[in-house]
Amino acid sequence: MGLRFGLLGTGFWATETQGAALAAHPEATLAGVWGRDPAKAAELADKLDTRPYDDVDALLADVDAVAIALPPHVQGELALRAARAGKHLLLDKPIALDTATADALVTETEARGLASVVFFTSRFSDGVNDFLRQAVADGGWHGVRATLFASIFQPGNPYGASPWRREKGGLWDVGPHVLSVVLPVLGPVEEVTAVAGPRDSVHVLTRHRDGAVGSLSVTLDAAPEAGAFSVDLYGEHGWRSVPGGDRSAVEAFGSAVDRLSEQVRTGPGDPCDVRFGREVVAVLTAAQASVRSGRTVRVAEAAGSDPVASA
Repeated sequence: MGLRFGLLGTGFWATETQGAALAAHPEATLAGVWGRDPAKAAELADKLDTRPYDDVDALLADVDAVAIALPPHVQGELALRAARAGKHLLLDKPIALDTATADALVTETEARGLASVVFFTSRFSDGVNDFLRQAVADGGWHGVRATLFASIFQPGNPYGASPWRREKGGLWDVGPHVLSVVLPVLGPVEEVTAVAGPRDSVHVLTRHRDGAVGSLSVTLDAAPEAGAFSVDLYGEHGWRSVPGGDRSAVEAFGSAVDRLSEQVRTGPGDPCDVRFGREVVAVLTAAQASVRSGRTVRVAEAAGSDPVASA
């Protein structure tokens, strides 16, 4: 029998991606929906042919795992609550907006032997993962040049009304997607220098442990004509472009459910688990600190409670 999931969240992503994928999955059971607005939870539960819950703890008591589709500052605390209740975690990116919460999630899941998956959409497409495995095997990479310019505040975009996206911008929303395909190839980031640019863009230089350097530019408010998504590695092999995902969001989320279920059967450990999610949060935290301070920031120092800029 497959895992019984509780879905936390009632917005567009919860409805069109996570809820749709869970309801259609042949080996998972969508046992219920909880949301901050009970009326929306009831409406979504009816659409997905499941049960609405007014009490999140009651839902946790009835399931094996949770899928969370909520803003990251809300997700982090609810994920901790679920982990402390012994539930496996299928989280959205970023897992939190601070490293303290991300660290706590790592501690709680590891202490309880819980499975975890963080849904970086393209990392659940075979073509992307095959490319990354080959790139790691080839080695010899000097760096990466990446641009992810979205225009979500145009009329009709379902994400444009999201308060947390407007507040935190592309660094925290689409930055994780870029890092999810860069970190496996170039390795851990040690230092970050970042500056803000026009249209709420952020431009980040990363120095990786083995000496590679990344140049990453992101925004959610690009001019519609300037939209772009490219991630290009360069080094001893010349240039190689990281491919885009080869699955729809619903199909990719179904793969994430499969990978969580596999961990439950065989033991925790996934390339996109909460430990990797924590690594992404640490880099984003350092970039945010660099924008504010105007200085290069060491990732290990930014992960502390009082970020310290390097000379």
